[in-house]
Amino acid sequence: MNMDEIAIQMREKVSASDFDRSVKFDCGADGTVLIDGNTVSTDDGPADCVIRLAKEDLEAMVAGKLDPTAAFMQGKLKIDGDMSVAMQLSQVI
Repeated sequence: MNMDEIAIQMREKVSASDFDRSVKFDCGADGTVLIDGNTVSTDDGPADCVIRLAKEDLEAMVAGKLDPTAAFMQGKLKIDGDMSVAMQLSQVI
């Protein structure tokens, strides 16, 4: 799955929510997914919260195979910025 396909799957979940902050999923050389309110893109830009993780882990989270909280506790993702935004987003994804 490429980053555009991941963004499409996230867009379906986020568009139906009332999420109103910005989060960037940074997968290093594989690319980024930026959620800004109900908009999801593969653009790189500023965000309230940046989540750094492997692309494979992002795919697993979007597919519902990896719990975001468990991924954080296992060190599979690192959060920079406002952690409350990441916690709010975990209810959406």
